[in-house]
Amino acid sequence: MTDQASTVGVKLPEGTVLIVLDAGGLALARKLQGVLPGASVHGLAGRVEGADKTFTDTIRHVQDLFAAGRPLAGMCASGILIRALAPLLGDKWLEPPVVAVAGDGSAAVPLLGGHRGANALAQVIATETGGTAALTTAGDLRFGLALDDPPPGWRVHNPVAAKAVTAALLAGETVELTVEAGEDRWLTQSGAPFAEQGEVSAGEVSVIVTDKITDGNGRTLVLHPPVLALGVGCERGTQPEELIALAEQTLAGGGLNARAVACVVSLDLKADEAAVHALARHLDVPARFFDAARLEKESPRLVNPSEAVFAEVGCHGVAEGAALAAAGADGALIVPKNKSKRATCAVGRSAADINPVDIGQPQGKLTIVGIGPGQDAWRTPAATAALREASDIVGYGLYLDLIADVIAGKARHQSELAEEETRVRAALDLAARGRTVALVSSGDAGIYALAALAFELLDRENKDDWNRLDISVTPGISALQAAASRIGAPLGHDFCTVSLSDLLTPWDEIERRLKAAADGDFIIALYNPVSKRRRTQLVAARDILLSGRPPTTPVVLARNLGRDGETVDVISLEELTPDHADMLTLVLIGNGQTRLIERGVGRWVYTPRGYAKKMEKNP
Repeated sequence: MTDQASTVGVKLPEGTVLIVLDAGGLALARKLQGVLPGASVHGLAGRVEGADKTFTDTIRHVQDLFAAGRPLAGMCASGILIRALAPLLGDKWLEPPVVAVAGDGSAAVPLLGGHRGANALAQVIATETGGTAALTTAGDLRFGLALDDPPPGWRVHNPVAAKAVTAALLAGETVELTVEAGEDRWLTQSGAPFAEQGEVSAGEVSVIVTDKITDGNGRTLVLHPPVLALGVGCERGTQPEELIALAEQTLAGGGLNARAVACVVSLDLKADEAAVHALARHLDVPARFFDAARLEKESPRLVNPSEAVFAEVGCHGVAEGAALAAAGADGALIVPKNKSKRATCAVGRSAADINPVDIGQPQGKLTIVGIGPGQDAWRTPAATAALREASDIVGYGLYLDLIADVIAGKARHQSELAEEETRVRAALDLAARGRTVALVSSGDAGIYALAALAFELLDRENKDDWNRLDISVTPGISALQAAASRIGAPLGHDFCTVSLSDLLTPWDEIERRLKAAADGDFIIALYNPVSKRRRTQLVAARDILLSGRPPTTPVVLARNLGRDGETVDVISLEELTPDHADMLTLVLIGNGQTRLIERGVGRWVYTPRGYAKKMEKNP
């Protein structure tokens, strides 16, 4: 069992799938989703509404996720998960964590993968719900110690040996502990009977904590603490393979194990360098960056200072300087600069464990997120994941309110509706400070929204700190898709969209596009049809379209889609007036073939795709 205090510093698995089998478990799963990194909610179809993903066969779905290595937490009885997974059980070292959670949150039971994240997962779940983590692994219960699941950043060289060492400790035997690097407090303060090197006979079980290349065996457990900082520099466009090969050569030449590397570090000018990030991914560690002024402070400790490097970037050494900056004042440069054709590499060792969060800054990340019309079910899992990952959320207040449950506890930066440039600049500047930022748009971020403005600012201003960002766009369901889905299939053939707002686009240009759409008989979606001051444009658009299509052409008026007060109406084109719309309305106008039909209690609008000819040939 555990309490809240014991969850501090636990290492959580990423991407936990929360399995929900009834409506009562959904609220608990959503609560847990907020504290579990990258978690998603999967619900049983027909019983659970509003999950991120649905399934119809519980046993098959759980088995597929387990086989794919996904961490699982079921809001259900333990027996359901046990019966589902029993046929798949094999190698304990390959099994993902599995936890059963009582429906009221009173208990979290690690069933599988206790030392691969299940114990930590159960502890955090119990802390969040106020329940109990029912830990049954002996080492955790006796000493609060899991040798095959060490603190974040530590790596286990030979996890099989952890069993022999744990068994010896539980039997009261003295286990030799040799510490060559890193902080060993989690071992020595556990209460386990460790002895210093030389106090026990040769051949007894032992633990070695080292950053060196060391072979373990079935009775000698080797642990690698995060004490090495891998400093790198490279020319622009260096191939990742070259930098990775140089790093491996540098570590091997120093007799150092790559598992003891805590981070890859470099100059901030390299924050967008693909090779640096490829190396970090290869080693499965973060990449962090320092400005030139910080690296220049390390000049007295450099082995290979360079005036040429100083003239180019403002510090006398990148690889050595970054390694020393990360290692800290008590650290040392243990492998001086090593060179390849286009890259450099050096290694610093810290006297204590390195926490990458505390040094330099990461590459800033900006995700421009389309949240859809506002309904949770219409927000893509990718958008939800981007919002959960972000440290800072930027957007119009109304849109942020629509996702308040997802972004609770995050830094929130909002501005008024018409202050689009203010929002985009704020998002870019926050990301340039190393933050992970989500810039929020309703609908799709690339359709009449903020993605275009973000790239326009990048294009116009060409600022170095913006150019180094990791920028991506996450799509969302657009208003025109949502409107079409509510009424049938009006977008069944060629269509276009036109905004009637002339704040940014001259009216004569909008009018020209409307005439082209009318000439082409396109189905047309009108965005921003009417405002308090702008009422003549919708009339003009109607009249232009009436010149080429029947007065009875169906017009869909979709307002407040996916939100409280949603309305979807259908009128004819000749009936359309400014009183039918406002800025929250999407006006969808059919083409010459679009039809309104009534079948049973349903009223539908669709545009034929042309299948009639095929059906006539194949009656």
